[in-house]
Amino acid sequence: MSRIATVTRTTKETDIKVTINLDGSGQCRIDSGIGFFDHMLNGFARHGLFDLELTCRGDLEVDSHHTIEDCGIVLGEAIRQAVGDKKAIRRFGSFILPMDETLVLCAVDLSGRPYLNYDVKFTVPKLGEMDTEMVREFFYAVSYSAAMDLHMKELDGLNNHHIAEACFKAFGKALDEATSYDPRLGDAVWSTKGSL
Repeated sequence: MSRIATVTRTTKETDIKVTINLDGSGQCRIDSGIGFFDHMLNGFARHGLFDLELTCRGDLEVDSHHTIEDCGIVLGEAIRQAVGDKKAIRRFGSFILPMDETLVLCAVDLSGRPYLNYDVKFTVPKLGEMDTEMVREFFYAVSYSAAMDLHMKELDGLNNHHIAEACFKAFGKALDEATSYDPRLGDAVWSTKGSL
């Protein structure tokens, strides 16, 4: 059973299409109009082994906010749809990712209850054309649209590029674990309630 979803969303601010294959090999074609953001999504997909296609035409003449936030909304919805009924998936995933001097922890619970706990600090306002405050807004949008509990914590770090990149790669690794199958579960979901 393929776990692939395509989601489109068009507003006055953005026009976005996302396709994700949770059982891919890390192939991606990404064009958001923001080079640094594309680089981050590429790291997420490659390290999570997700096939990801994303195109966005946004109001970049305003700033990067609408483009990045709306991409998070659409990606989160695509993840939620691709996961499906959650039968036999591990549900929880976590990863501590080192990147030179930086160390970032990411933990995911595909619980159906959206929440973001975010403790990451940047010392510059921009990385390329991406506002660093938009890293949090992206993960907030993904977590709520995908209905996942997402924790992101910077344990150590100095270089702002490394910190951002470690966040996206750690998210890919944690989500890969959470969406992977555990054959011991059979047809069940990992919940004492019997549903997620």
